[in-house]
Amino acid sequence: MTHTEPHPWQWDEAVWRGHVQAIRAGRPLRPAHWPGGARVAVALSFDSDHETIPLRDGETRPGALAQGEYGSRVGAPRILRTLERHRAPATFFMPAVSALLHPDEVRAYAAAGHEVALHGWIHERNMLLDESVERELAHRAAETLQQLSGRRPVGLRTPSWDFSDHTLTISRELGLLYDSSLMADDDPYELVQQGTPTGMVEIPVEWIRDDAPYFMMDRYGALRPYTPPRGVLSIWRDEFDQALAEGGVFQLTLHPHIIGHRSRMAVLDELLRHITAHDVWFATHEHLARYVLDHAAPAQEGTT
Repeated sequence: MTHTEPHPWQWDEAVWRGHVQAIRAGRPLRPAHWPGGARVAVALSFDSDHETIPLRDGETRPGALAQGEYGSRVGAPRILRTLERHRAPATFFMPAVSALLHPDEVRAYAAAGHEVALHGWIHERNMLLDESVERELAHRAAETLQQLSGRRPVGLRTPSWDFSDHTLTISRELGLLYDSSLMADDDPYELVQQGTPTGMVEIPVEWIRDDAPYFMMDRYGALRPYTPPRGVLSIWRDEFDQALAEGGVFQLTLHPHIIGHRSRMAVLDELLRHITAHDVWFATHEHLARYVLDHAAPAQEGTT
């Protein structure tokens, strides 16, 4: 906003209502039943950012890049072993540059039956980009992941959940099935753009169910991992238990370079042991999106 533009408190109703209505949550997509009589759907996801976080910010020194390399070298293999042990499919959202740096990792995800989905080109901040640049990077990223994984990605998680005014339009141009970047519900819903249902599924995320806010560390600033891993386990277990009670979705967002450390993998393993003690349906984000589209109640006439 420039100094010549009105301040928000000077907007008339058409302006502030227009901003709010641009992209909204439409009809809820929680179905009446989950496959196999499961009581809850579990959608695990991992954002395999690796070196792209420092690279995105122009940080090229070995120290920061090594922290990202840990995610691919140590974290991802540990995660794959843990998922195999619990027979839990997952979705790996991967920046294209990360995929190009670690092509064998992409192939390992696909070979194990996991989903590989879009997560930007170099973990760019979409809200700082012109529409044309965001579009070009999105198309380039989709082509890259298709070449490396052998399958066209059908879903997107915007880097840093940075959803611009143009992201949904670009996603629809790409023919994507779902997005997983927004936070208007606990369970999946249909995205509505300018009052029109899009047919795209939103699988909502939340910082509560993300490892980064609890475990991030900045050696030069005040950012510290103040919550111990077992404390985070308690939060995530409560989130799952409530999703189980409601018959909804438990969605979790993790990062190999963050969760992949020993004490934190112990927490993930314990969480999965708690989850698998119940009747659950593990689903990739793609499988979840397809199921809820097929089984959710139809929208009532005149509503979104």
